[in-house]
Amino acid sequence: MSDARSQLIELIKTEAVFHGDFTLTSGKKATYYIDLRKLSLDHRAAPLIGQVMLDLIGDVDGVVAVGGLTMGADPIASAIMHQGVARGEVYDSFVVRKEPKDHGRGRQVEGPDLAGKRVIVVEDTSTTGGSPLKAIEALEKVGAEIAAVAVVVDRQAPAKERIEAAGYEYRYAIGLSDLGLDPQ
Repeated sequence: MSDARSQLIELIKTEAVFHGDFTLTSGKKATYYIDLRKLSLDHRAAPLIGQVMLDLIGDVDGVVAVGGLTMGADPIASAIMHQGVARGEVYDSFVVRKEPKDHGRGRQVEGPDLAGKRVIVVEDTSTTGGSPLKAIEALEKVGAEIAAVAVVVDRQAPAKERIEAAGYEYRYAIGLSDLGLDPQ
């Protein structure tokens, strides 16, 4: 296990896993909640996330940009972009709005022109796969080619199956077992 990955796992365990009674986006009840936004916006964790995600996606050929549905994907894509520069790897990032803008250029995908370009859709954590799939829909409308979906923490929920059933490769950096958690 890489040093960055083990450090990130420890930070998630100690600072981003909350125990109690929670309702997930899916409406499902849970006894713990993984609040990755707390860490993806933290100066200690963001560089680690970038390094771990670069390790996860580094073997996917021809990818020029990473991003996903705002807001969960934004800090992940930014961390990948910045850590990529530090490694001499070039990834731009993009943001997919939940809805197209109703003014200006009316864009739903912000950032570089992605027509005909290979991209990876990223997310902090995914339960149902809804956010990456919504991002994919908008990206395909602008002509992007989806190389994979990559998430920091996989919740061992329907996300993987839904994304793979839709025809996309699904990767994750950290699983529940890495965090000492059981699926729920």
